[in-house]
Amino acid sequence: MSYVLIHNPGCGSSKKGLEVLEAAGIQPDIRRYMLVAERLSVDELKEIARKMGGVSPRAFMRDKDAADAGLATDASDADVFAAMAKNPKLIQRPIGINGEKAVLGRPNSALLTIV
Repeated sequence: MSYVLIHNPGCGSSKKGLEVLEAAGIQPDIRRYMLVAERLSVDELKEIARKMGGVSPRAFMRDKDAADAGLATDASDADVFAAMAKNPKLIQRPIGINGEKAVLGRPNSALLTIV
């Protein structure tokens, strides 16, 4: 089972998260979700939420980008998942996935809690 990092190399927090993992001797598989070929599907986003303990997708959504993306403040979870799949900028990063567990790397040290 390998550690997967949902990563945006253009994001300082995401880069720091990768550095934290590498400093701990972990070489994660990198998923560059902002690239069209590596975008996360609605089903993958639902799986991440499940692995985070069944949280709402709002737990790993970038609130400050939601309004710009046309996402209403009272949007359903289904609408949030669909918006995230269509506009990956809405996904907070980094996210670590290891087996049946996932965690938002905020703070970055949280990525080590699922090792």
